[in-house]
Amino acid sequence: MEGQFVVPELPVGESFLLRPWRLDDVVVVEEASTDAYIPLITTVPSRYSEEEGEAFVRRQWSRATDGVGYSFAIAETGGRAVGQIGLWPGPHGRASVGYWVAGSARGRGVARAALGTISSWGLEQLRIPRLELNVEPWNAPSWKAAERAGFVREGLLRGWQEIGGERRDMFVYSKLLVDLA
Repeated sequence: MEGQFVVPELPVGESFLLRPWRLDDVVVVEEASTDAYIPLITTVPSRYSEEEGEAFVRRQWSRATDGVGYSFAIAETGGRAVGQIGLWPGPHGRASVGYWVAGSARGRGVARAALGTISSWGLEQLRIPRLELNVEPWNAPSWKAAERAGFVREGLLRGWQEIGGERRDMFVYSKLLVDLA
């Protein structure tokens, strides 16, 4: 998978949509920047300004134009963005998935629904054999969303990632194309 990627619009049930980022989505970037965790694990700015919010959106666009991956805004159908989800193709038939949901939209099944949609698209349409995601063990809402979306926990990666200046353990999850057969 080389070259530019096209970020499509993907319906997520009747209430949500995965779509390309728009400049007016800076509202959700501003909310996410106040979260204690999201700026630590993403490129969401920890100190929001309009310039930083727009730079975040432009980075999401560049991921597709540079052929690095697909970054979607998770949006209410016909409305505002409430989070982000991305699919990052890598070597050997694998792709990583990452996501966050703004605090005001949590507890509504948004992450699970978005994960179900992006994983079906990645496996069935892009024909990627293996999707992976990593979640810190303490982040039960996130790993429960992954499990409800059909991802299988494969194990614990000790000291896997540096977050906030310290090495952190991560659960590793996968969803496979062969599992759909």
